[in-house]
Amino acid sequence: MSDRIWFITGTSRGFGREWAQAALERGDRVAATARDTGSLDALVAAHGDAVLPIALDVTDRAAAFAAVARAHEHFGGLDIVVNNAGYGQFGMVEELSEAECRDQIETNLFGALWITQAALPFLRAQGSGHLLQVSSIGGISAFPTVGIYHASKWALEGISQALAQEVKGFGIHVTLIEPGGYATDWGGASARHATPIDAYDGVREAAADRPSRRGTPGDPRATREAILKIVDADEPPLRVFLGEAPLGIATADYESRLAEWNAWQEVAVRAHGGGSGG
Repeated sequence: MSDRIWFITGTSRGFGREWAQAALERGDRVAATARDTGSLDALVAAHGDAVLPIALDVTDRAAAFAAVARAHEHFGGLDIVVNNAGYGQFGMVEELSEAECRDQIETNLFGALWITQAALPFLRAQGSGHLLQVSSIGGISAFPTVGIYHASKWALEGISQALAQEVKGFGIHVTLIEPGGYATDWGGASARHATPIDAYDGVREAAADRPSRRGTPGDPRATREAILKIVDADEPPLRVFLGEAPLGIATADYESRLAEWNAWQEVAVRAHGGGSGG
C-alpha cells in the first residue's frame, strides 16, 4: 500500500503537517501546499524529492486547479487528496462582519471545493482515488461563538455526502474527517476574532466554561495511524471521528433531534395535507 501520491493542503502545521510526515515516512510521495513554502523546508530537507512544495491560497480557484495539475504531472498520478486548509472564525452571529463571513466560507468551503473539482477528472480517468475532507465535530453539531465556522463545515458535510454518491461508481471514495479538540493552531494564531458586543459577555463566559472546552486537547501526532488506516481500508468510512469526545457529543445531539422530531411528528403529518401536490 506504499508509494502512493498524496495532495495535502495546509501542510505548514497541524493535521496537514502530521499526515504529510506519516505518508512520507512510510514511503509515499506528497504534494504539500502552504501559503508560505518556507514552512515546508524541513519536510523537503528530510524527504527530498518525495515532497513537492507548492505555494497555494486555496481560495484562488485558478491557482487550485494549477496546483493539482502540477502535482499530477510531477508525480505522474494522484491517489489521495486531503482538503485540510482552513481556520476558525470566532464571534457571535450578531458580531460577524460581512468580510469575516465571506472569508470563512471562501476558505473552509470553497477552498475544499476547488481542490476537489480540480482532482476529480484525474481520479475519474484512473478509476480510483480517495478524497479526505477535513470537517469537525463542529460539522454535525454546533456551539455558541463559532456559528460561521459551523456554517462552513456543515456545508462541507452536505456537499461531500452528495459527492460520495456521485463518484462511487468511478471507484472514488470520500471520507469526512471529524476531529474533536486537538492541540493544533486552530484556536491560536491562525484563528480570527470578531469585534465583541458587550451584551454577549455572559454567553461568551458560559461557552468558554463548557466541558468540551475544559478538556485536555488531543495530540495531533496520535492521528497519524488513524489516517493511514482510513486510506488503506478497502471500504473506507464516509464519516469518522478523531478523538474520544465527538461520539458522546454526536450521540446526545442526535438523540435530542430525534426526540424533538418525534414529538412534533403529528404536526408534520398534518402539514402534509394528504394531497398529491409536489
